[in-house]
This record gives sequence, structure tokens and C-alpha cells, in this order.
Amino acid sequence: MVQAILDGRKTVTRRIIKNIPEGTHRIERDHEKWIACFGAYDAGIFYDYEKPIRPQPYKAGDILYVRESYCPNYFDTSIAVGLKYNRHAYKADYHKETIGHIVPEPKWKPSIHMPKEAARIFLRVVSVHTERLQEITAEQATREGIKLEFPPFQVDEFIDIWNSTVKKADFDRYSWLANPWVWVIEFERCEKPVEYSPW
Repeated sequence: MVQAILDGRKTVTRRIIKNIPEGTHRIERDHEKWIACFGAYDAGIFYDYEKPIRPQPYKAGDILYVRESYCPNYFDTSIAVGLKYNRHAYKADYHKETIGHIVPEPKWKPSIHMPKEAARIFLRVVSVHTERLQEITAEQATREGIKLEFPPFQVDEFIDIWNSTVKKADFDRYSWLANPWVWVIEFERCEKPVEYSPW
């Protein structure tokens, strides 16, 4: 999905709300208790009538950086197609059919190991809200970065991608069929700020 962000096709992401305790309830943004206690945020949370159980991870205006597969300190002056960013190569930029014959493919590090100093993509949170995974629409699937032109299949493609990211041990709780609660985080690209939070 990194390429979808770079292309401007991906402007929203969904993240699982894990381990919601039994007996908790979702409070909506227009609920009077929400306004009184949690007005600084703009999305539902889960609460136990006394305190928030799962407060939203971000709020509008927060800046995040995107981790992606990369090769640190990669520099080759023979490449003229934009592989270099702060002396790092990024896998989303590597097109084997066009440059693979010029230089060997870099040894990629997994995105989970990318430090914030190597990041090149920054996102500003626009809004956050909660919903069930299966509430996604074809329009929202498109904003998730799905390229297909026919709406019924956009959601199908999203389902395949979602399920591919769920560990086998968690499939019963977090797969599409499990229909978990998710944070829906809408964002826009922005310039690198002075300070930022991890994705």
C-alpha cells in the first residue's frame, strides 16, 4: 500500500481495536457524556461507564510517519530514476524491469525495522472514527488504495488484502468474517514536520 499512498490513491486505513473487554460499550461523538468527558477527541471509544477502555490512537492534526521496506545507506550514482532519498533506497521505488539490469537489487530491510530518521512519507490525520470491518463501502475500499473499476469487486479485493495481513492465530478474532471493530483513520500527505509520531 506504500505505492498507493505515493500515488495519492490511499487516503484512509483501518486498524483493529484489539482486546475489547466484555461488557464495555461504544460511546459516540455526539453523546452528551462523550462531549463532557472526551470532547478533545472526535471519535467513539469504548468505556466501562467510569473510564475509557480503548481511547482512539490518534486525533485530527496528529502527524504520523510511514514505515516501508528499505535499504539503509544505499547510494549508487549510476541510478537516475530516483531510488535515492536521504541515501536510502525504498522498495516501492524499485522497478526490476527498468533498473534491475543496471544494478543488483538492494538487500531490503522489513518495514518494521525502519527508524523514523529514514522515513520519507508523512501523514496528517484528518479524522478518526470506529466501525465494524464489514461496514466498508466500495468508495471506502477505493480510498484504501484498491484500483479495481467495478465497485462490487473493490470490497472483495479489500477482503483478500485484509485477510492476508491477519495472523493464523488471530483469524477467528480479526479476519473479515470475524467482523472486528476497527479504527478508521483518514489522512492526507504532508511535509516532514519538526516532530512526529510513529505510524
